Amino acid sequence: MIKKIDNLNAIKILITGGAGFIGSHVVRRFVKKYPEYEIYNLDSLTYAGNLENLQDIENEKNYHFLRVDISNAEKIDDIFHTYKFNKIIHLAAESHVDRSIHDPSIFLKTNVIGTVNLLNAARNNWSKASGNNLFYHISTDEVFGTLGEEGLFTETTPYKPNSPYSASKASSDHFVRAYGETYNLPYIISNCSNNYGPNQFPEKLIPLFIKNIIESKPLPVYGDGNYTRDWLYVIDHAKAIDLAFHKGENKSSYNIGGFNEYKNIDLVKLLCAKMDEKLNRNQGASENLINYIKDRPGHDKRYAIDASKIYQDLGWKPSVTFEIGLDKTIDWYLNNEEWLNRLTSGKYKDYYLNKYPNK
Repeated sequence: MIKKIDNLNAIKILITGGAGFIGSHVVRRFVKKYPEYEIYNLDSLTYAGNLENLQDIENEKNYHFLRVDISNAEKIDDIFHTYKFNKIIHLAAESHVDRSIHDPSIFLKTNVIGTVNLLNAARNNWSKASGNNLFYHISTDEVFGTLGEEGLFTETTPYKPNSPYSASKASSDHFVRAYGETYNLPYIISNCSNNYGPNQFPEKLIPLFIKNIIESKPLPVYGDGNYTRDWLYVIDHAKAIDLAFHKGENKSSYNIGGFNEYKNIDLVKLLCAKMDEKLNRNQGASENLINYIKDRPGHDKRYAIDASKIYQDLGWKPSVTFEIGLDKTIDWYLNNEEWLNRLTSGKYKDYYLNKYPNK
């Protein structure tokens, strides 16, 4: 339900994918921190979208939910015309590499066509003379491809995506830049490293392995496990998005990383040790669950972000080390096992039906 808005001159921000993992943290932050803003959470509620993530703010006066698929151009045009958004924070995306290998077409539809639909709606509804508009596009470090043993991704690293997922995100990045140059659409792009933290759908490594350890199930590790990733605590990412949104330079990009490089196998062993401690199991019990499996096609060897630009320009840096963030994350999942079980059973979808029975 869309609540009546008394202030017609309010800043109206459309946040796409706001019921997802990163999106829900961004929506919560903006709703609570900026009560003068009208926040519209747009999500199509695919398997990764969960309105339970936002129960604590769903009744706030400045929060509104729209169930819309960004691949539906007509519907996107309609809501832009109706609600007259000033700004967009675009997070909606298919994001799991394994799923992209299985069916790339879904990633083309959502990540590329969906982004272009939003760009067209913004271009058609925003006045070029306004100066009060912004299209903020959140992307990934995977668009840069893979690194060797040394080096970091910077904002000027050439794009070289190696999976259907990263190719779709690279394409969407290019479209945002092209609309900025061709139509003078104001934009910012940020490319982040692997996020972790509360509310993540348990298809990704950390929540999946937490659940499997709880249930003493195998921990599937690709190849030899020596793939390196940089890890970013999701709440720190939301803070960085807030800063870039408010203080970032038009037509700029920012790399957002956690300064936490870990090989997958080292991360898994650290997670196992922490879980054994928290579950009062013998040390080594969870590590015995590790199961090396066949590597996936096009597996990038190493990602690592140089986040010095956003630190120097905007003053952002991670607030927690990986070990502290991982402790917080494990504790959250252990304290929210019912939430975790509803996700894996599919029962979390009932929340939407109960909340919006006529939609």
